[in-house]
Amino acid sequence: MIVFLETLGCSRNQVDSEIMLGRLGAAGHKRTDDPSLAQVIIVNTCGFISTASEEAVDVILEMAAFKQTGACKKLIATGCLAQRYKDDADLLASLPEVDAFLGTAACEQIVDVVEGRQESPLAMFPDPNQRKFQDLSIDRELISKGFAYIKVSEGCNRHCTYCIIPQLRGTQRSRPMKDICTEAVSLVAKGVKEIILTAENTTDYGQDLVADPIGFDGVLSSLATTLATQDPSVWIRFLYTHPKTLGPGIIKTVHAHENICSYYDVPIQHAATPMLKRMGRPYTREDLADLFKLIRKLDPGACLRTTLIVGFPGETQEEFDILKAFIEQVRFDHLGVFTYSDSHDLASHGFKDHVPGEIAEQRHDILMAAQAKISEQLNQRHVGKVYPVLVEENPEPGVYLGRTQFQAPEVDGMTFIYGQGLEIGTLVHVRITDAFEYDIAGEMA
Repeated sequence: MIVFLETLGCSRNQVDSEIMLGRLGAAGHKRTDDPSLAQVIIVNTCGFISTASEEAVDVILEMAAFKQTGACKKLIATGCLAQRYKDDADLLASLPEVDAFLGTAACEQIVDVVEGRQESPLAMFPDPNQRKFQDLSIDRELISKGFAYIKVSEGCNRHCTYCIIPQLRGTQRSRPMKDICTEAVSLVAKGVKEIILTAENTTDYGQDLVADPIGFDGVLSSLATTLATQDPSVWIRFLYTHPKTLGPGIIKTVHAHENICSYYDVPIQHAATPMLKRMGRPYTREDLADLFKLIRKLDPGACLRTTLIVGFPGETQEEFDILKAFIEQVRFDHLGVFTYSDSHDLASHGFKDHVPGEIAEQRHDILMAAQAKISEQLNQRHVGKVYPVLVEENPEPGVYLGRTQFQAPEVDGMTFIYGQGLEIGTLVHVRITDAFEYDIAGEMA
């Protein structure tokens, strides 16, 4: 079969897509980047927030058109949207174009479904808590070039009131360190220059691997050290750390290794202590201030990134003002803002004083405008300096796009490189000549 796969959502979803593509390739099926040529189309969906669910449905319907205009004979929806609405008969019935729905724990069944060893229409939703870690004997087929994500764990044990992930992905299960290191070696052998560790909360990794939960900071530090020393030329990056489990041991480990990116992605969600309590986040504004001071003390070159939610039920103007003052005080290098997304299956749905959508949007715009000024000011400090840059795209002759250690894929700005003859997926040295709101630019050093 010729297969097209569209991935929506987060880095964990991308890994699941690569696992499915690897299994399909091992079974003799061919991948295409043109959905009109595909006999089977797979949409690996996101369902974390309402806009993601709406996008997933739109893409499913867009792909369904290829049953009339292309070669498509089978359309499969996998991932979080399918899992979240597995009991919603109305939603599933509203998408008769879909021949099979597969939940978050059904990656391993993709070959059987593509080859038609089950009857259609089909819905498969294995218990996410019973999902096994990926079979390393079957290589993932990488979607990105030059970098690759590694999931260090599945699921989440936390209970944020705005989040559905534990129901979709199950409780946390940390992968054995040996498996992660083995996979890293195989990825580097394929030419990967950057390994990005990802999970629902990456710094929670290991809490189920040690008898004393207080000591699991050392588990992640040990993993990071092993990965960094396996090949010092390969970058190591963490995404989705948690303020409660990002401790001094991990910070010191990052600072001790040049190839571990001094890049701290710490989604704080808010900074007003009463709001954090309503969100189910187990820390205060003072805790956050202390954490970022500690990072900058132990790792002076640290790049800070966070994500925030505005318009959460009960958010007052005073609490929003505290949040705005906090980001102006900390001065994050990168920052993303979401407006609260409500749904009947969230604990926060039953909270009082929901914020009108127009006010939430206004608050979103105010924070992004403030961050744009901060980001441009911080970017100016890079002018005149030379950085290694991972080359990722060549959109036009003489212009390449890449990333430094302080820029993560998809979510941050880019580095424009002016030069010739560069190879995608390689590291080059660039002298920064210009800085903008979110991007920087330079020439070959």
